[in-house]
Amino acid sequence: MATVTEGLDPVLGFAMVGALGVGSQWLAWKLRMPAIVLMLVAGLVIGPLTGVLNPARDFGALMQPMVAIAVAIILFEGGLSLSFQSLADAAVGVRRLVFIGAPLGWAASAAALHWAAGLSWETAAVFGGIMIVTGPTVIAPLLRHARLQKRPAQLLQWEAIVNDPVGALAAVLAYELVVVLQTATSVGHAIGTLAVGIAVASALGGAAGWGLSRAFRNGWVPEYMKVPVLFVLVLGIFALADYVLHESGLLAVTIMGLFIANADLPSYVELRRFKEHATVLLVSGVFILLAANMTPETLMSLDWRALAFVLAVILVARPLPVLAALAFSNIPWRERLLVAFTGPRGVVLVAVAGLFGERLAALGIEDGARVAPLAFALVAATVVLHGFTLTPMARKLGVTASETPGVLIVGGSRWAAALAMALKKLELPVLVADPNHAHLRQAREAGLDTFWGDILSETAEHKLDFVSYEKVIVSTDNDAYNTLVATDLAPEFGREHVFQLKRVRQASARHALPSTLGGRPLAIDETFFEANARLADDWEFRVTRLTEEFKLDQWRERTPEGIVIADLGPNGTFRLLGPEDDPKDSTGTRLLILAPKREERREDRRETSGDDTAAGTAPTPGMSDSGN
Repeated sequence: MATVTEGLDPVLGFAMVGALGVGSQWLAWKLRMPAIVLMLVAGLVIGPLTGVLNPARDFGALMQPMVAIAVAIILFEGGLSLSFQSLADAAVGVRRLVFIGAPLGWAASAAALHWAAGLSWETAAVFGGIMIVTGPTVIAPLLRHARLQKRPAQLLQWEAIVNDPVGALAAVLAYELVVVLQTATSVGHAIGTLAVGIAVASALGGAAGWGLSRAFRNGWVPEYMKVPVLFVLVLGIFALADYVLHESGLLAVTIMGLFIANADLPSYVELRRFKEHATVLLVSGVFILLAANMTPETLMSLDWRALAFVLAVILVARPLPVLAALAFSNIPWRERLLVAFTGPRGVVLVAVAGLFGERLAALGIEDGARVAPLAFALVAATVVLHGFTLTPMARKLGVTASETPGVLIVGGSRWAAALAMALKKLELPVLVADPNHAHLRQAREAGLDTFWGDILSETAEHKLDFVSYEKVIVSTDNDAYNTLVATDLAPEFGREHVFQLKRVRQASARHALPSTLGGRPLAIDETFFEANARLADDWEFRVTRLTEEFKLDQWRERTPEGIVIADLGPNGTFRLLGPEDDPKDSTGTRLLILAPKREERREDRRETSGDDTAAGTAPTPGMSDSGN
């Protein structure tokens, strides 16, 4: 058996990195914490703190290529998620952040490195270019956790992905100029080499994206080979562009991803989802590898100048360029402040900074060796800081999508309007959507938020802020459409959060569908027609709060026919219940129930409306509040 001093078996090392990465992501989801913080801690524990894993020792020469390829795939997936149509509200801000904010950020970062960290101007210029990047590998988990409104989330996401290759190329430019000063190479030659590299990378990325889109659209690649072909092409384009000019491969794969994202491919959704899954693994693995690769000596070398540098970046070098870039724009000041004080750095910064630090040291610039530890200090500090402060800061500025994730109801009807009103009584965001405008009449009359159109359309994707909603109930009168919507939205919301009314012929073996299609059943497992008929038969939705004196058992005794549809815990945790789920029985929990109307309300309704049909047209059909 290998000991720690002898080195860890590479296969065991890969398995450990994978288990810790995925385990950190799962634990972060369970604890509602930023995943990137747990990954950082895991990497430090198995690396410099215990010495169990030393990537440079255990993986040897494979370490750098692995990280480079992983970063390339991460950036390609980032480009693949950037559709120009989704940029409508944030286009002005993104252009300003890239064309104004990036150069200003480069200058401010170089100044912070020179005056705070004490680096030479040569090293500061190269490292400052790399610091333009804000880390899509870190931004994505933070945005998923913080649940920001659509525009600030788009600003942060687009800036991170677009500026990643820009920052790497800025470092290349600065490095080439340093080489000019250190050697006899002419300035014209350096600039020419850089221009050729950028042109080649852009041409390769654009040509690869166009060729792949054409091949997929014309059926030249079978479905089962699309993902393998995509992977091989990404690696090939990255390697070829990087061969022409170091780090230009990042630009090539980002452009390739952008081209495919905006090519309107029929198989685009499947490609993007697979890439997202791969990226989760790669982000976890790379971040743990880079943290574990730090040595105790490197960590101990971080002194007060490193602290001054980190503070200067967080408080000055990041906010001022962003605020200057977004000045006099249509971006509200609250969103400007959030973006200005949110600049986490990720794996691209550490990977590229380490590479150029070694090159600067090889040129005889001694402080080049300080680049890697400073980069890691900045990444660690910003990851921890923004991981714990982004959500509270967004809430304070009022730019979160919602305090409590809400419910999206697809299908307008009397039943949907009544349920939506009950959910609104629980102070949850709720939206009723339907392609048929007439079906939304009762929801509109009740003052509910509505969307007229197909929930699967591009219009819905671009206009609706889906991050405000965590649960989906599909309840139209068309079973086939319900199944289509539930199946399509399940990967986006999570299969456990997508519910569907019972299909009319669900019990028939001839019409039964596999478990991979459709959504989960609700606690009231009824068809569209049965659910609406129940309301017409003097049933209603009610909200009941459990107390020390009024427990779940007492409610059941009082309302034996009642069905608990959902519960909202005192800590804000909301659950839609299925047929097998038991409601929470704790003080302060509010239950959303479906039960027969009380006798006094039945009498009131008969006296005021005279018949059931008239009552069904009321603005708040089938909903009341229980005083229990």
